[in-house]
Amino acid sequence: MNSFIKDIFGLFNIFDDVYQQLKKLLIPPKAYSWQTLIYLSVFSGVMSYFAVTPIRDIIALCGWLFLITGTAWYTTDDPLKVPGTYMPVGALVTGFLVSVFAFGNQKDLFTPITIVLWPTISALITAIPEFIEGTDTDSKARIPKPEARQKILVLVGSCMIISCWLNFYFVMNNWLQEYPSLLADEFQSSTFVIRREEPEKVPANGVLILNQLQPLVEAQISEKPWSEVERWLLEANVKVEQLGKDILDKNLSQLDEKELWRVEPRVTNTKSGGYVLDLLSIWTGPSSSAKGYFLKKSCRIEPLATSRNSNSSSVGEDKIAVAEIDCDRTISIRRETPPAQQ
Repeated sequence: MNSFIKDIFGLFNIFDDVYQQLKKLLIPPKAYSWQTLIYLSVFSGVMSYFAVTPIRDIIALCGWLFLITGTAWYTTDDPLKVPGTYMPVGALVTGFLVSVFAFGNQKDLFTPITIVLWPTISALITAIPEFIEGTDTDSKARIPKPEARQKILVLVGSCMIISCWLNFYFVMNNWLQEYPSLLADEFQSSTFVIRREEPEKVPANGVLILNQLQPLVEAQISEKPWSEVERWLLEANVKVEQLGKDILDKNLSQLDEKELWRVEPRVTNTKSGGYVLDLLSIWTGPSSSAKGYFLKKSCRIEPLATSRNSNSSSVGEDKIAVAEIDCDRTISIRRETPPAQQ
C-alpha cells in the first residue's frame, strides 16, 4: 500500500516538474524577454491574415522581425555548438529565418537561394558578436582579437564553400531539367557528378525526333513516282531540316534544349540504283566527347515497277517506277563528328 502511494505521489511529482518546465518556457519572467517577442510574432501573423494590403505587409514585416529577434535571443541564452565548430546551433536557426525572410516569397518560402545562402548567413550571424563589446545597454563596435579573426575567416570561408556546392547542385539540377539529354552522356571521368541510376543508352529527345520524322519522310516518298523522289532527294537538306524544325517546335518548345538539336539528312547512292537516306538528329550541346554525338536512322529507297492503272489486268500495260522506302526499326548513336554533307 505504501509503495502504491509513493508511486502515485511520484507520478504527481513528474507532472509537476513538466508543468514547471512548461511554465518557465511559455510564461515570460518579465516583459522584456524572448517569449514576448515570439508571442508578438504569432500575434502579428494572425493580424496580418485579416488585414489588407499594404497594412498586411507592414504587420507581416514586423512579425518576421519579432520572430527572428526572439529566436536569436532564445538560442543564445544557452548556446549548443555545432560539433567541430564554435557556431551555435541557434545561429543556424536564426540564419535560416533570415534567409527565408530576405529571399523567400509568398508562393514559395523555400526557394533555392534561401537554401544556398543559409550557411553563409549563419556564419555571419555567428561572427557578429566578435565585432561588439560591452553589455546590452552599453556596447560599441570593435575589431576582433587576432585569435578570433582566424576562427571567423575559417568559419565564414567554410560556409561559403558549402553555399557554393549547394548552388552547384541547384545549377546542375536546373540544367538537367532544361537539357534532359545530358543524362544520356557519360560521367565516368567526372570528379563531382555521381550517377545513381543506369544511364540512358540514347537520349530520349533525340529518339523522339527521329521517330516522328520517319513517318513524315515516308509519306513524302512512299509510292511516289521515281523522278519526283529523285528530285526530292536533291532537295533533301532543305525539306528534312524544315520537317525537323516543325518537330522541335511542337515537342521541345518548353525546353531550352530545343536550340541544341539539329536535324539533317545524308543521301548516298547504292549499287542497285537506289539510295540510302540517313536521318540524323545531331546534338550540338555540351558533351563528354570533344566530337559530340548524333543519332542515326537509315532508310533504303528503291525503285519499284508498277502499272499506271493498278486496277487494270491487261497484258502489256505500261509500267512506271515508284519509290519504295524501308526504314530501320532501331536508332544508333555515334559519338563522333557527323559525316559531311554530299
